[in-house]
Amino acid sequence: MAQPQVAVPALDRIVHAALARFTFGLSPAALAQASMDWRLHLAGSPMKRMELASELAQALANGVANWMRALQGHALVNNDAGDPALQVPDQRFADPAWQRYPFNLYAHAFLQQQAWWQHATSGVRGVSGHHEQMVAFMARQWLDMLAPTNSPFTNPEVIEATLKSNGMNLLEGSKLFMDDLQRTLGGQPPAGSEHFIPGRQVAVTPGKVVLRNRLIELIQYSPSTPQVHAEPVLIVPAWIMKYYILDLSPGNSLVKYLVDQGHTVFMISWKNPDAGDRDLGMDDYLTLGPLAALDALQRIVPGRKVHAAGYCLGGTLLAIAAAALAAQNDTRLATVTMLASQTDFTEPGELSLFIDESQVTFLEDMMWGPGYLDGAQMAGAFQMLRSYDLIWSRITRDYLLGQRRPPNDLMAWNSDATRMPFRMHSEYLRGLYLRNDLAEGRWKVAGHAVTVENITQPWFVIGTESDHVAPWRSVYKIHLLTDREVTFVLTSGGHNAGIVSEPGHPRRHYRWATHAQGAAFIAPEQWLQQAQLEQGSWWPRWHDWLAAHGSGLVALPRMGAPELPALADAPGGYVLQR
Repeated sequence: MAQPQVAVPALDRIVHAALARFTFGLSPAALAQASMDWRLHLAGSPMKRMELASELAQALANGVANWMRALQGHALVNNDAGDPALQVPDQRFADPAWQRYPFNLYAHAFLQQQAWWQHATSGVRGVSGHHEQMVAFMARQWLDMLAPTNSPFTNPEVIEATLKSNGMNLLEGSKLFMDDLQRTLGGQPPAGSEHFIPGRQVAVTPGKVVLRNRLIELIQYSPSTPQVHAEPVLIVPAWIMKYYILDLSPGNSLVKYLVDQGHTVFMISWKNPDAGDRDLGMDDYLTLGPLAALDALQRIVPGRKVHAAGYCLGGTLLAIAAAALAAQNDTRLATVTMLASQTDFTEPGELSLFIDESQVTFLEDMMWGPGYLDGAQMAGAFQMLRSYDLIWSRITRDYLLGQRRPPNDLMAWNSDATRMPFRMHSEYLRGLYLRNDLAEGRWKVAGHAVTVENITQPWFVIGTESDHVAPWRSVYKIHLLTDREVTFVLTSGGHNAGIVSEPGHPRRHYRWATHAQGAAFIAPEQWLQQAQLEQGSWWPRWHDWLAAHGSGLVALPRMGAPELPALADAPGGYVLQR
């Protein structure tokens, strides 16, 4: 009887993993639950259905009238501020060609349909917020796929390009498609990535690998100033990305900027895990990651406190590390900086679409066989959140217009995905996203609960205005978890571009304010009104803050230590793993 009990769960996992190939990693049960919740409550809401029927009838009437008026050369009906469908900003129809007949009718009809579905999938009484988001997401995927911009027969830009080039744009597009298909099937990086190789064109800030263990390489960067600030800066990037997002080209490298301002910078470079790492958990990432790096710093620059900074989930891991150190009365940290990082996960943004019990279980079964979640699968989930911008507009531009956008360092980095071990990925999804253990004091390190509230260091926290991974209002909740000094900065841009915001970058701005220790909580909307608006990059603000919380300039530190000799030149070997 023991054999069936072992075999049944294995069979379940195999079935779920097979299903995932056809559902793009989305749990069919989660989608069905959301759809049924919406359908049943909509069926029991006659007034809502009457409103939708009335809107649909009006849209159909407008459509017929528009066709008649367009044939006579007149403007479209309801083409004014009273038509909500036409007030949705949509860059897909920004080209003037979409204002000509019959393409203006296609665009108008699509926008009306989009507005109707938005109304249909929202505001249905009784539907859970999570299910409402999921139904709206599914409707948006279908609409984005069926948009008139995606067809060569209904897109005036494609038609014009085809006529002008005698179809050469479609020929060029087919070549690009075949090249992309071959690269995908062969497991090769996207075209152009070969121009942004770590150690050659990106991640070129000089330094040495001074520590290597099973999970990280620790890079110490060479100084570029005659003296340095006494407190070194330790950066903990997220393990779901390659670290060189913070050390791209020399002109937009945060690492190089800090080094040039006189900071001694240490960077964690995470290993790209494989099947052999399936049983590594969050405690392993904590012990072998920031805590091991901090121990190494204390041997290289003994007696110095450390400015610790974490990006994305690396910031969450840093907060856990700081809380664990606080529980042990360890005072080695001078400050804590969080770059687009959450400590409270009750409002994690659009990622919550993919996180509930059904979806996490489905992901666990997907990872069970290979022992990890492939980075391409997570990248696909992020692309689906903005499918019209990251998928369909690219298909139109590349394959229909035959115009491939020249790659840049950020795009190349974005395609350099990493894997996540089975155990670790499951632990942080369940512990952080599903149960919110860190914010609620249940997260355990080595068997003991730790809490952010015990961290006594001042905080510097960055949120970005259009972040769909770590929404700034969610990041702002750090104010509810600590009564210490918090300098909060809200910068323009998204999760990546808002952080990679070097001085001199055009059209950049940020707001900032310091919340004094023990001061009363200010709601984010009120903070937004009171915060000081600055033009330009937030990087100098952070440098000034680090210097103000330091103890002055000292002589240059040594590279490594007798027991930590240089193992390799930066960027090391882990970052090159595919």
